Amino acid sequence: MTATIAYLGDVTRHFWLTRSVARAIDVSLAEAMGTGILSAADYAGMVTRCRMCPLVADCQAWLAEHGGSATQAPDHCVNAGVLNTLAAQLDPPRGRAGNG
Repeated sequence: MTATIAYLGDVTRHFWLTRSVARAIDVSLAEAMGTGILSAADYAGMVTRCRMCPLVADCQAWLAEHGGSATQAPDHCVNAGVLNTLAAQLDPPRGRAGNG
């Protein structure tokens, strides 16, 4: 039996990357947690998945280009599915309809 040890990136860096990608698509993770759409365990899981992702430079480049104007998370993001689902569930979409 062999074990594989996965490298986890810096927790602070990936916490902020996760939050930044969410904010770029106008998703407040704090609001999602406050409304019960996202649990603390799910949020922690998102940060952990991000910590395992080798595409940090791609994320940073995407954030530099899309800052706060994206309509969905980048395809390369390991949390894209969750983030895009949260964007659809948080109603009304803040900022996209001028309600910001």
